[in-house]
Amino acid sequence: MSARKRALQIGLFLVIMLMTFYALFSGRNLSEIAHAVAEMSPLYLIPAVGLAVFFVCAEGYMIWYLLRSMKAHKSGGKGSSLFRCIQYSFIGFFYSGITPSASGGQPVQLYYMNKDGNRGSDSTVVLMTVAVAYKFVLVVMGFGILLLWFHPLTGEMGKYFPLYLLGLSLNVILVIIILGVMLFPKVILKAAMLFEELLIRMKIWKPSDKREEKIREFIDSYGNAVTWLKAHKGKLAFIIFVTFLQRCSVFVLTYMVYLGFGLEGTSAMKVILLQASVYIAVDMLPLPGAQGITELMYQAVFAHVFTGMYLIPSMLVSRGINFYFLLVVSLITVIAVRIGDKRSRARA
Repeated sequence: MSARKRALQIGLFLVIMLMTFYALFSGRNLSEIAHAVAEMSPLYLIPAVGLAVFFVCAEGYMIWYLLRSMKAHKSGGKGSSLFRCIQYSFIGFFYSGITPSASGGQPVQLYYMNKDGNRGSDSTVVLMTVAVAYKFVLVVMGFGILLLWFHPLTGEMGKYFPLYLLGLSLNVILVIIILGVMLFPKVILKAAMLFEELLIRMKIWKPSDKREEKIREFIDSYGNAVTWLKAHKGKLAFIIFVTFLQRCSVFVLTYMVYLGFGLEGTSAMKVILLQASVYIAVDMLPLPGAQGITELMYQAVFAHVFTGMYLIPSMLVSRGINFYFLLVVSLITVIAVRIGDKRSRARA
């Protein structure tokens, strides 16, 4: 990614963030909000932070698990270190958070995974498997909520219910596309060759038999990796299970915030389902970190849960932990990894 493009993305992210904060705080008593936030009990704040960290680390664990399994199957190796894979996850979270529709995370993860010596085909399949498991779990949850909790859902979502249907539909489409790409390597080969031909016609690339050979080798190894995954359905089932726990951690986090403010009267299941509904609705929207719309929906959906003066403070704590806090930690990770890479190159 060019420095200019990165600067534009960060700039867009900051503009949307400032507009969101302005809309939230405009005309409100800031001292009252600050006082309410300070009332959050540390006994629940700590597990809430722990759930947020688990959310990112769980993805790193799944990347490590799949890479290790593939390498052990092929060469008897142990695969990449768990710590390094968790770093991949934080790096992905940062770039996903500052790019529209979370589109920037996986390409950067793939870059670092390949740079560390992981095969491009293995890394691609691992990231696609994690992505499709993530989307698949959201789709299953989304349809479950829609079918089993329809009337409460429409009542609580109000005017945002069509957005929920849109978010669910977009996730379904993406799952179908990713599965199609994974299961039909020949389609990828054809698309890659068409893309190469297009770039050659545009005079961006020169014709190269060596490049075509590399593309075919990549697709062949990619197909082998997909075949391995299909032959190990138990590992796929385990990834889906871990993904389910990962998804739920974010939803349970909001209930920790609810308890932390000393509120009662709303069941844990209702808080979790409402947070899941908001997440599903905004997950695919083309806004960096789904900023703005997430906060608007939160205020509408949780108005009868976080009553009185606790609505905005609860949103600040919940959103602050599960997005902005993780974004800061992820930025620190990105900087640390880059410094570490520069030192390694200097030693070499």
